[in-house]
Amino acid sequence: TANLRETADEDAKKLELLSLNDKVEIIEKTGDWYKVKAKGVTGYLRQDLLEVSEEVKNVNEVSKEEATETTETSNIAETTQTSETEQNAKNVETGKKFIVEDTKLKIVPVINATDIIEVKKDEEVNVIETVNGWVCVETQTTKGWIRADKLKEEKTVEEKQPEQQQAEQNNEENQATTLKTLYVNVAKVNLRKEASKSSEVVDNLTVNTAVEVVSEENGWSKVKVNGKEGYIASTYLSDKKQETSRSLEKPRQSQNTESAPAPSGKGNTVVETAKMYLGCKYVYGGTSPNGFDCSGFTSYVFGLHGVSLSRTAAGQYSNGAAVNRSDLQPGDLVMFKKGSNINHVAIYIGGGQIIHAQSPSSGVSISTMNSGYYNTYYYGARRVI
Repeated sequence: TANLRETADEDAKKLELLSLNDKVEIIEKTGDWYKVKAKGVTGYLRQDLLEVSEEVKNVNEVSKEEATETTETSNIAETTQTSETEQNAKNVETGKKFIVEDTKLKIVPVINATDIIEVKKDEEVNVIETVNGWVCVETQTTKGWIRADKLKEEKTVEEKQPEQQQAEQNNEENQATTLKTLYVNVAKVNLRKEASKSSEVVDNLTVNTAVEVVSEENGWSKVKVNGKEGYIASTYLSDKKQETSRSLEKPRQSQNTESAPAPSGKGNTVVETAKMYLGCKYVYGGTSPNGFDCSGFTSYVFGLHGVSLSRTAAGQYSNGAAVNRSDLQPGDLVMFKKGSNINHVAIYIGGGQIIHAQSPSSGVSISTMNSGYYNTYYYGARRVI
């Protein structure tokens, strides 16, 4: 392509865009420029852009009349880039526009010109100029030419079909109806990132915290609470709030009485709290989920329910009140003695089973108390809640 300019100057205004093999009528020669007429427009073309059939004399050598008599038809021989961005070019329409459909930008405004990049539907471009139905546009990365009919003023706003709108509404309603509110039923429970006891802890929730259950699978509930989302073992959730007691509201000193009080009804809650730490490792002297020994485990669990226990197994045998083995209830402490000292303590969970920080190889685990070691060396029990 070549620019037909208003005067014989590279910076002159562009009057028309001519293409390869377009014929022009030469009027005169001025230095390195030809004054020509093309497409009904008179202007100037650089000499090197024309292939001339016979010599044209310089305007200084012949009169304009003679130059007119020797006018010949000529063909454009070479191309020059037309991506100049003069704002005063003919038919320039500047401003933001949007692409109608996926279209390739051309390096020059010719239908079979080399493609630069593809611009996508609704992509925003900046219009620099228009020539003969072609538009020079600028994207975020490059400039190129595109047909004017590939542009529009605004993005396409796709209207949703009534069926699609109804389907989305139904989905929202279904989601709303599937959410149900449950309550934490233990003193403290971990909200985990994934449905696994080893997963990262997102938050700690306390008894009677309300959660929205999104789904349930394999014993875990996916919940939303306090703007967070995570997983809780389903057994730690109930559809009703738990009755609070002093043992859950504030710490109290354990009692040392000679007769066992009636079960408070909170023993099962203690058991559920203890089960949260199944799999934690055994560490001698340990008193936290990072590692427990037997009395460190019982002290930690009951401490979450506001009950202070002595630090050692022997010391805990002096806490609370004595309980006959036949009267054991979930949540009672059970002690074992091998040799001269009480050397192990566990929490009774019912059905002849106990939960305890057992050993370095087993960690926090559940064992049977009615046979083997724990049956042989059973020593006594205390009720502290």
